[in-house]
Amino acid sequence: MSTNQSVDFDDVSDLPGLLDLPIFAQPQRAASPAPVERVVQPVDGGTHGRVRSDYTITRTAKPAENLIRLVHLAVDPVAGETLKSAQRDEEPLDWGLVALFRQRSADQLAKQLSGESFQQTSIEEQQEMGRANIIEMLRDHSSSSAAGGVVSWDSRFVQRMAQAVFDAQFRMGRLQPLLDMDQVENIMITGNDPVTLHFADGTQRDVDRVADTDAELVEFLQFLASRAKNPRPFSESHPSLHMQLDGGERLAASAWITSRPQAVIRRHRLREVRLEDLVANDTLSPVAASFLKAAVRARKSIVIGGIQGRGKTTMMRALCAEIGPEEPIGTFETEYELGLDQLPEQHHFVVAYEARPGSAELDASGHRAGEYTLKQALIDSFRMNLSRQIVGETRGDEVWTMIKAMESAPGSMCTTHSPVANQVVPKLVTCAMEAGPAITADLATMKLAQAVDLVVQMYSGIDPSLKPGRSQRYVSEIIAITPGEKNDGPGWAATTVFKHVPRHGAIAEILPDEYRELIHYGFDPAAFHAEAAEFRSER
Repeated sequence: MSTNQSVDFDDVSDLPGLLDLPIFAQPQRAASPAPVERVVQPVDGGTHGRVRSDYTITRTAKPAENLIRLVHLAVDPVAGETLKSAQRDEEPLDWGLVALFRQRSADQLAKQLSGESFQQTSIEEQQEMGRANIIEMLRDHSSSSAAGGVVSWDSRFVQRMAQAVFDAQFRMGRLQPLLDMDQVENIMITGNDPVTLHFADGTQRDVDRVADTDAELVEFLQFLASRAKNPRPFSESHPSLHMQLDGGERLAASAWITSRPQAVIRRHRLREVRLEDLVANDTLSPVAASFLKAAVRARKSIVIGGIQGRGKTTMMRALCAEIGPEEPIGTFETEYELGLDQLPEQHHFVVAYEARPGSAELDASGHRAGEYTLKQALIDSFRMNLSRQIVGETRGDEVWTMIKAMESAPGSMCTTHSPVANQVVPKLVTCAMEAGPAITADLATMKLAQAVDLVVQMYSGIDPSLKPGRSQRYVSEIIAITPGEKNDGPGWAATTVFKHVPRHGAIAEILPDEYRELIHYGFDPAAFHAEAAEFRSER
């Protein structure tokens, strides 16, 4: 039979949808080959920057190889059709058939875990039982097809089908192979169009769609929102969705307010990362890394700026890695993204707060039922004996929460969107004023100038010396913030500690007197002044 032809089961007309799939487990990374499609060279970014920084660090992951091996032995131990298998591997799977197999496997698992046994069975045990069900189901199909005189599937196609059924039942269905591709950073989805992948080196590639209709994509997004650990509404009355997926990826989606339903998934390829790793990736110089490491240990409050996709969250993780493991940390995010609580060896005690949007109409106090804000989280955290309070991405009035956190616990951090370092404070002032009419520009400026010590600016560009040009992420500037005179200026002042030098990134410039104390935290001012003198002589 054809590889994309449906099997003649008793009831094929009423195939279950892929949209009500139970996600039982955290995803396991499997090595998936990149689809061979159109490659688009990057067109945005500048021409300066450090060499490399494709953010590749070896990590361990547990692929679903056990399932493939068992299916291979159970169905086709000889596997003699190599050429035919390679040809079939290019053909698309029948997703209706995947849905049918998934439903039968899920029904069998539900019978096996009826009653209290479901609550008593771990996720890993459920997965192993599901694997066994899939193996048995595909083996029965192979036997019945052969008995009926129908050409049976070869082993490679069975492997693909088995993996697709497993992904549909326990993971992210048609999205899973894309999430498993290590070099992918962004997955751009528009309805039932081909999906665009953005890779770490700045290239793009179009691959097969993940939904057959726009409506199917919307329903799948609604399913993800409803099954999240912290459920989110996604409907005509709540037309935008922001959430963390099971594997830690960040999803943003919109429908009803856009011409087509759209979603963007951002994969964070580096989670356990230190400043030394970023030095090795040429994201910053050893001198800049030494300065930032000492600044974190000296409890300087830091804002990381940059436009979208420039490595701000990765830099924050690297800075947080310099916090002593014994220090209790609180993280405050609109959607989980940092994942410090997933690194127990690096951070022994982390209270990870996530805002909850709530539902229904606003009540008399201006809140929705079930809503939980970062402001409430910060107030709750004051009884948790925290040493540091880390606010995630600041895009709006949560900046006021960030200011309060920095005033309450020196050594706080956050990220924000800004094209250059000197625009970070004005951007944060604008956001802080969204907190209410009582927050004036002068008040927000004064608070920020007193609370923020350093701004670390991230940048990305194309290195023309590489063929083809490859995108680089690097620190372009580091500035120190101090209060300024209101009458003569904007109310804050900036000193350029590390200056952007084309082809070199952030290079030592001026060390303010108050930062000489960092010598007590491991900083080497002699190396700083030597680097500054070297580049001044070149200019």
